[in-house]
Amino acid sequence: MGYTVGQVARLTGVTVRTLHHYDEVGLLVPSGRTSAGYRSYSDADLDRLRRVLFYRELDLGLDDIAAVLAEGSARAHLERQHELLLERIDRLQRIAAAVREEMEAVSMGINLTQEEKFALFGDFDPDDHAPEVERRWGGSDAYRQSRERMAGYGEQDWRRFLGEQSAVHERLAEALRSGAAPDEEAVLDLAEEHRQVITRWCYDCTYEIHRGLGEMYVADERFTATYEAIEPGLAEFVRAAIVANADHRRG
Repeated sequence: MGYTVGQVARLTGVTVRTLHHYDEVGLLVPSGRTSAGYRSYSDADLDRLRRVLFYRELDLGLDDIAAVLAEGSARAHLERQHELLLERIDRLQRIAAAVREEMEAVSMGINLTQEEKFALFGDFDPDDHAPEVERRWGGSDAYRQSRERMAGYGEQDWRRFLGEQSAVHERLAEALRSGAAPDEEAVLDLAEEHRQVITRWCYDCTYEIHRGLGEMYVADERFTATYEAIEPGLAEFVRAAIVANADHRRG
């Protein structure tokens, strides 16, 4: 006994329109038709749909999913799904660690409501790291300046700060992926932008302070993880760019 398209939609949560589209592009063609000519899906069709939905969850395009499903047995697909899940879990864990350590470095002066913190950081609470931040940097002028400046930030200020920070990190990652050298002019400009974002939002980041941050990015594995989660090798690349930029600007 087959399933109608409406039954499949209710069972799986996939819209009727999407099921029709999958049929039209050949990704999920129902095995049969009713006497009235309506689509009729078998258990095997639903097994295939489950695999399609899994690969869609991993952001594969429909053409890629069709190519994957055209190869291998059911067990091979299960093994592939298991492998991809483990990769996704590992990546999410690394991202979570990166966010946690990133926020440790900028958690001075958090003064948001619980609603705003959830909107920005989810389950992570930057205030949890305030004691360690104060222990490590509490005696510095930079810490005091950062506390004073960032204590007045609202949610939109934090969104802009984190957005600028993320944007410069991504451009540095793009430079690394392109094969650019840390001392190329374009990369030096990115390192300078990295320093200026800190100066603009946190504290006056001199070139010497910036050098120290670069060394910390590679010496402290937690900070290294922040950059490595964006692009493997990025921590060392950023450190080298920071050093080259400091030499260039002061030379």
